[in-house]
Amino acid sequence: MNDYAGQHEVISENMTSLITAELTRYVQELKQERKSHFHDGRKAQQHIETCWKQLEASKRRFERDCKEADRAQQYFEKMDADINVTKADVEKARQQAQLRHQMAEDSKAEYSSTLQKFNSEQHEHYYTHIPNIFQKIQEMEERRIVRIGESMKTFAEVDRQVIPIIGKCLDEITKAAESVDHKNDSQMVIEAFKSGFEPPGDVDFEDFTQPMKRTVSESSLSNSRGDGKSEPKFGSKSKGKLWPFIKKNKLSLKLGAGPEDFSNLPPEQRRKKLQQKVDELNRDIQKEMDSRDALTKMKDVYIKNPQMGDAASVDHRLAELGQNIEKLRLEVQKFEGWLAEVEGRLPARSEQPRRQSGVYEAQNASGVNSCAQDRESSPDGSYTEEQSQETEMKVPATDFDDEFDDEEPLPTIGTCKALYTFEGQNEGTISVAEGEMLYVIEEDKGDGWTRIRRNEDEEGYVPTSYVEVYLDKNAKDVHKPLQKISE
Repeated sequence: MNDYAGQHEVISENMTSLITAELTRYVQELKQERKSHFHDGRKAQQHIETCWKQLEASKRRFERDCKEADRAQQYFEKMDADINVTKADVEKARQQAQLRHQMAEDSKAEYSSTLQKFNSEQHEHYYTHIPNIFQKIQEMEERRIVRIGESMKTFAEVDRQVIPIIGKCLDEITKAAESVDHKNDSQMVIEAFKSGFEPPGDVDFEDFTQPMKRTVSESSLSNSRGDGKSEPKFGSKSKGKLWPFIKKNKLSLKLGAGPEDFSNLPPEQRRKKLQQKVDELNRDIQKEMDSRDALTKMKDVYIKNPQMGDAASVDHRLAELGQNIEKLRLEVQKFEGWLAEVEGRLPARSEQPRRQSGVYEAQNASGVNSCAQDRESSPDGSYTEEQSQETEMKVPATDFDDEFDDEEPLPTIGTCKALYTFEGQNEGTISVAEGEMLYVIEEDKGDGWTRIRRNEDEEGYVPTSYVEVYLDKNAKDVHKPLQKISE
C-alpha cells in the first residue's frame, strides 16, 4: 500500500514539475504576448483615426478657401463695374481675388495629397496591419492549444511510466490479502496477550450428611450456593467475578504506565516484560564495559607514551563507567529476582492445575503478606497486584444476594484492617490507607478481591492480601478458622 501511494506521489511530483510549472510559466508568456498584440492593435487604430482627422481638416480648409475665393472674385467684379471707384481700389480688389484663388488652389492640392495619403493608410490598416495583428493572435492561440495537447500527452506518459509498478503493487496487495492467515493472527494475539493464569481445578465434594466442621472449597471460581449449586449463574448478577467475561475487561497495558516491576500485568505478560528489561540492561552493561575497555587501553597507551596524552585524564571517566556498570548490575539482579519469582509462580505447561482447601492455604499464609508485588485480576478486568499465597476463607452467599443486589445495600459481615496502602485506580475498587479499619460486606470468592465499605456512600473492592479480616460472631462455622488466623 505504501508503494502504491508512493507511485501516486511520483505522478503528482512529475505533473507538478513537467506540466503545472511549465504551463504556469507559459501562461505568463502568453499574457505578455497577448498584451503586446492588443497594444499594437490600439496603436494602429489610433493612427488611422489621426489620418482621418487630418483629412477632414484639409477638406474643411479647402472648402473655406474656395468660398473665400468666390467672394473675392465677386467683390472685384463689383468694384470693376462701378465708375465711381478709383482705379487703385479696383487694382486692390483684383489682387485680393487673385490671392484667394491661389490659396484655394493650394488647399485643393493639400486636400488631394492628404486624401491620397489617407486612402493609402486606410488600405494599409485594413489589409495589412490589422490582419497581421489578428494573425499573430491566432498563431498565439494555436500555440496555446498545441501546448495543452502536449501537456495532456505528457500526463499520459507520466501515468504510463508508473502503470507497471502500480500493477505490481496491486498484484502484491492481492497476494498479501490472499496470504492472510486468520488462525495464525489469532494465535499471535493470544501469545502476545495471554495472562498465564491457570484454570481452576475440580470442585471438591462437600458431604453435608456428616456432622463435622467443613471448609469451603477453593477449587471453583466462585462459592457454592446454599442450595448446593456450584455453577455460576451467568443470567443473574453473579458475584463469582469471572474476570475474563465481565462487562468491562480492559488491560492496563499503556506504555510507560504502571509500577517498575510490571506488577500491573498478568503473569505471562509480566514475565515477557521483565525478560525484555533484563536483556536491555545486559546490553547496556555490555556497552559500558566496551567503553571501559577502550578507555583502559587508551590509558595504557598514555602511560607508555606520555607525549600522546595524560593518563590521569581518563581516570574520572573510568570511575563513572565503573559506577554505571555497578548500578546496572544491581538493576539486573533486581529484575532477575522478580523474573525468577514470576517463573516460579507460573506452573509448568504439563502440570495439571490443582487447588487446595481454604484451611491448608490459610495455614501457609504466614509471612506472605509482604508480597505486595504479586498480581491478580481486578473486578473490572484490568490487572493489579496479584494476591499472595494466602487465601482467605469464603462465606457462602445466598441466592438472595443476586436477586436483591440493587434494591438494598449488602449487610456487613465483619470488619477488616488494611495491612498496606492500596490506591484504587480501577473502576469498582476503593483506596485504603495502611492501618485503616473498614467494614466487610462480601468476602473473597476466588478472584483475590474482598468487598469492603467505608461509609454508606463509599464501598468497593481491595486485594484480599492487603487486608486482615475479622468476621462477626454470628458468622457461620466456616469462618472460624480464618478468624482464628486473623486474630
